[in-house]
Amino acid sequence: MRRLRQALGFLVLCVGLLAPSTSYAQQSLTLSVGGFVPKGESSRDDNDVLVNNLCCIENPLLFEVNDFRGGSINVEYVAGLGEFFDAGLGIGYYRHNVNSVYLDLVNENGTEIEQNLRLRITPFTATIRFLPLGHSNGFQPYIGGGIGVFNWRYREQGEWVDPVDSSIFRGSFVGNGTATGPVVLGGIKFPLGPWAIGGEVKWQDAKGDLPADQEFAGSQIDLGGFTYAATFSVRF
Repeated sequence: MRRLRQALGFLVLCVGLLAPSTSYAQQSLTLSVGGFVPKGESSRDDNDVLVNNLCCIENPLLFEVNDFRGGSINVEYVAGLGEFFDAGLGIGYYRHNVNSVYLDLVNENGTEIEQNLRLRITPFTATIRFLPLGHSNGFQPYIGGGIGVFNWRYREQGEWVDPVDSSIFRGSFVGNGTATGPVVLGGIKFPLGPWAIGGEVKWQDAKGDLPADQEFAGSQIDLGGFTYAATFSVRF
């Protein structure tokens, strides 16, 4: 909760910064459409539930972390802070379903024992960007960073094997919460009058704590990864 309050305080501060108080008051609304690529298996925390589902439980599941690659969308309000800096507040959305089965177990009739894993992340971000060529240039690369508040929900649903008596039962296990972490980004914009098109790469890093009473294979879900997106902006 302490980290969440600090992050929300930072967001409020950035809202104040976004209010144009100088003669340079360029503002824009940016829509980003692309895909989220989560951290690979070897880069994830040892307590991550996906890693433990794959290798560290008595009866591991069969899927790949890369299966969680999926589409994402983001809307961001951006305001100029002088000729060479921007500040932005954004909200995004990502959700993806992955089907899995047990690696070494099947039903008595030979059919697979199937599950569905779902991850949803809704990031709220506050960032500062540096534009080395300034806003007046027709070619506007930028780099930046900030903080993200990541609302998340992870669910495992389907058929499961009881480790005590090997019976098969249906069940659903859910964890959700909010995590905070750093955001680093880089991109480029090509202004076309009041409009602009471009591309952006964004890195995020955060971990959500899963509830202990749900008996997940791991105690956390790693929310880190990269987002690759095409951007469309309108200035007002």
